[in-house]
Amino acid sequence: MRVVLLGSGRGSNAEAILNAQQQGRLGRAQVVGIITDHPGVRMLELGPRFGVPAEFIDPAPFKTKLEGEAEQRYIAAIRALQADLVVLGGFMRVLKPGFLNAFAGRIINLHPSLLPSFPGLDAIGQAFRHGVKYTGCTVHEVNANVDGGRILDQEAVRIEETDTEETLAAKIHAAEHRLLPAVIARLSLQQS
Repeated sequence: MRVVLLGSGRGSNAEAILNAQQQGRLGRAQVVGIITDHPGVRMLELGPRFGVPAEFIDPAPFKTKLEGEAEQRYIAAIRALQADLVVLGGFMRVLKPGFLNAFAGRIINLHPSLLPSFPGLDAIGQAFRHGVKYTGCTVHEVNANVDGGRILDQEAVRIEETDTEETLAAKIHAAEHRLLPAVIARLSLQQS
């Protein structure tokens, strides 16, 4: 299963996936490309480190979505990599119908809450401020509803009284780094 990773920043989830691949824990999945919507981010450095093509594709003119020519550039690049699965790990853009239709049923997203609770931006902060005892992370299929696709798996994280928003974020990121590679491995073994 050929996997393309899309992200917007540090690439810690991409790094967790690439480490899992290197350690033989990604099933039949193979990362064939890394694409980011911001130039000069750490995620791009993962390409040479892991021997995977990595590129910045200009998402202009919009700051929060892919549309028009930018959307077409992303679709063309992912098609050129012959992706079976598109993984959004910290990709901070809303995908529109053109992109969703081009890869229908083949896009998954990692979200830092136990969906359906706390969808959208600042999910960790939302959970922390709300005072819940548990939050976590979710891997779900991507559809036209933001963070509304079918849930594939989740990992819960307990919020301790001593947690700060920063310590909670660290715990959730650790859970994400376990969950996302495990889901990709499972999907690769289910692919016929």
